[in-house]
Amino acid sequence: MTPPTKPEPSLHETLKPSMGAALGRVHRLWRAAINQAVGELGMTEARWAVMMHLDKMGEGCTQQVLATELAIEMPSLTRTLNQLEQQQLIERRRDKTDRRVHCLWFTEQGREQVELLAVHIAQVRKDIYQGLSDQQLDAFAEVLLSMEHNVRELLNNSEESA
Repeated sequence: MTPPTKPEPSLHETLKPSMGAALGRVHRLWRAAINQAVGELGMTEARWAVMMHLDKMGEGCTQQVLATELAIEMPSLTRTLNQLEQQQLIERRRDKTDRRVHCLWFTEQGREQVELLAVHIAQVRKDIYQGLSDQQLDAFAEVLLSMEHNVRELLNNSEESA
């Protein structure tokens, strides 16, 4: 009589050290690919990330809202905004209702730069997605959103019990 065989582990169980580490690696590699692609534009990772998030959120958003969206501290954002301002890519304008608040706007040169960034980043995304079907990408996106939701719930529950 042959002993029962152990079932083969699922792919996610075989990833070393973990799926979380694999996600982190892909994220770092993806950002490195973007850095390489936009290097000719004189953009560091911090600068292109701020430019693309400002474009996504819309001009006129406040520095504080942008810092929250990027999940970075205000001093780090301020340093990057100073650099972008020196490059004449953005400008800060005082909020009309609260003079203490600065709102962010692209200069004409900044708008052109963001369009170039978008083209380069879209090409990187296309290259990364090469060989993957829309169905695979949609399924992966759904999994990522579910995992993000679960992590946020976990963090919220941890904060409530602390």
